[in-house]
Amino acid sequence: MIAQSVPYDLLFVVHVLSAVAVIAVFVVMRVSAMAIVNAASDDEQRRKFPTRRNWAARVLHVMLLTGLSMSLIGDRSVSLTRPWVGVGLLCYLAAAGHLEARTLPLERTIAEVIAHDGHASIERGRQLMRSMDVLLAIIAVALVAMLWQF
Repeated sequence: MIAQSVPYDLLFVVHVLSAVAVIAVFVVMRVSAMAIVNAASDDEQRRKFPTRRNWAARVLHVMLLTGLSMSLIGDRSVSLTRPWVGVGLLCYLAAAGHLEARTLPLERTIAEVIAHDGHASIERGRQLMRSMDVLLAIIAVALVAMLWQF
């Protein structure tokens, strides 16, 4: 379907760019968690965990919007009945649920602890690292499904 419709192609580009952005943000979040585990200085922890909302991580939701839009305006090869599209939707639901219910609240807690105590515990850093590993694994499954298109 690529190179057959300008709106589809624009959605495809935004979809791919948002996927790259999601991976980059999640890797940066994991590196920040690793800094806590490696006993980074209080100043470094404050820089990596500011007390504000993490809007960058929510670029994940752009992938759903663009993916569904491509399925709706595309031909049968990208319809919602295709198994790989279903895998992508399930991966999105798993990643979004984990991100909003586990990862971001944990990140906010860590930021509040750092703001109050100056540093977070190594165990909280490990928890965030595990959470990021789960998210990156889900994204990897979705990426494989999108590339393989079984």
